[in-house]
Amino acid sequence: MRIDLHVHSTASDGSYAPAAVIQAARAGGLHVLALADHDTVGGVAAAQAAGAGALHVIPAIELSTHHAGNELHMLGYYVDPLEAGLLRYSVRASGAREVRMREMLDRLAALNITVSFDDVLVAAGPKPDSIGRPHLARALLQRGYVQSMNEAFDRFIGDDGPAFVPTRLITADQAIEIIHQAGGVAVWAHPRQDRMEAELPRLQESGLDGVECFRPRVPPPDSDRIAATARARGLLVTGGSDWHGEWHGRLGDFFVDRDDVAQFLDVGGI
Repeated sequence: MRIDLHVHSTASDGSYAPAAVIQAARAGGLHVLALADHDTVGGVAAAQAAGAGALHVIPAIELSTHHAGNELHMLGYYVDPLEAGLLRYSVRASGAREVRMREMLDRLAALNITVSFDDVLVAAGPKPDSIGRPHLARALLQRGYVQSMNEAFDRFIGDDGPAFVPTRLITADQAIEIIHQAGGVAVWAHPRQDRMEAELPRLQESGLDGVECFRPRVPPPDSDRIAATARARGLLVTGGSDWHGEWHGRLGDFFVDRDDVAQFLDVGGI
C-alpha cells in the first residue's frame, strides 16, 4: 500500500484542483491520500468524489498556528468537513491570510520588488479559499523576479527570508482543540528535529495525538529518529510529501508504507 498523508490542492496553495490531485495520485500509484489544505477543508468533498472506488481520501486540514514564538503547523486528520467550528475557523483564516499576504508584499516592495495583490490572485487562478506563499512564489516567477518557485522561497519568502511574515491565527493549543471538536486527530506537521524534545511534552499535554515523521526532504536516519521519539511517547506516526504541485516532483514519487503508519491508519479504520 502506497500512502501520502500530506497533499495540497487549489483550495489553498496547491497547483492542482482537488479532482486533478486525485488523478495525479492514481497515476503515481498511490492508494491512500490525505488532502490537507491550509486552513480549509473546501477541497475535500471534490477529492473524495473523484477518488470514490479507486483511492481512499482522508479528510484533513493543515492549521497555521504560533507556538513558543515560532510558526507551527498542525495537521488535523479524519475531521468532519461540515463541523461548524472548523468552518468558522476557515472563514477567519481566509481574511487573516490576506492581511499576511499584503504584509509580505510590503516587505518585498521595500526590497524594490513590485508585486501587487492582484498579481498574486492572477497567479493563484480561480480564487482559492486560502492564499499562501506558493501563490506569491508563482507571482514572483511570472513577474520575472526569480527563475523558479524554489528560488522565490530560497531568496525571499522562505521561513528565514527577508519578506517572510508568519501566520499568527491561533495557538497550537487552540488548533488541537479545533481538530478534536471536529472529530479528528491532531498531528504536528513537519517538526524541526531540534525543537521536538523541548516542545513535545508541552504539546502532548495539550492533547497532541501524533507527529509527521517521514518526509521527502528529511534523510531516512533522521526520520527514523523522529519516529522513535514519537513512538516512545505513545504518539501516532505519519508521513507525507507536503506536495503542492509538480515543482515538488511527481505526486507518488514519495510515499510511506502501511507498516510505517499502521497505528494511524487503524484509527481511521483503513
